[in-house]
Amino acid sequence: MKKKSIVIVPTYNEILNIEKLIFSIMNVKNNFDVLVVDDNSPDKTFVKVSKLREKFNNRLFLLLRKKKEGLGKAYLEGFNWAIKKKYDYIFQMDGDFSHDPLELDAMYKKINSGNDVVIGSRYLNGINVINWPLSRIILSKGASYYVKLITGIPISDPTSGFVGFKSKVLNSISLDKIKFIGYAFQIELKYKSWKKGFSLVEHSIIFKNRVKGKSKMNGSIIWEAIYGVLKLKFLKNF
Repeated sequence: MKKKSIVIVPTYNEILNIEKLIFSIMNVKNNFDVLVVDDNSPDKTFVKVSKLREKFNNRLFLLLRKKKEGLGKAYLEGFNWAIKKKYDYIFQMDGDFSHDPLELDAMYKKINSGNDVVIGSRYLNGINVINWPLSRIILSKGASYYVKLITGIPISDPTSGFVGFKSKVLNSISLDKIKFIGYAFQIELKYKSWKKGFSLVEHSIIFKNRVKGKSKMNGSIIWEAIYGVLKLKFLKNF
């Protein structure tokens, strides 16, 4: 029996990407539903999504938040929505086409074959990143080494934002207790899934830097990740 699956896409000023992305996901073989979680984008991304809902009425959904509060909070709202709607598999991906929707089929296959979490990995087979400056590659790859060194988590790309979860995983790790909202959010979800004993598997992807729109990366997000990893590892009940 085919499992009920959804892709959650958080957006903030992604008007240049969102329509093409939605169509691309809808054309993937395994018939994923899509939930866009928009942080009240000034460029009216949510208006475009609302119009597209007329075409994909039973497969495209929208959560419109009042303001921008961070990637983590947008995802958590989306996860809770998907769990209440009884989805079996819940995927997350960026809204800027840095993640290729065509990889969803292969990731679905891996999670459907017994794994609990599947991670779209940039570093499983070398460094598969296109159009990133060297400084960004060094930062990202260094962050992955740092996370593995501190936590011991056995994956090559713990900061990846292209991930699929069985709903039981997200239920088990208590979403209301997730602490971080930025870059460290991605690490926290994987770390807590691993510590709970769930199986994590990686799937090699090619990550492409956005062509349209503006990156949301900033210094505060990076520092949150640096200190957040230490908190995850060493503070009890965190």
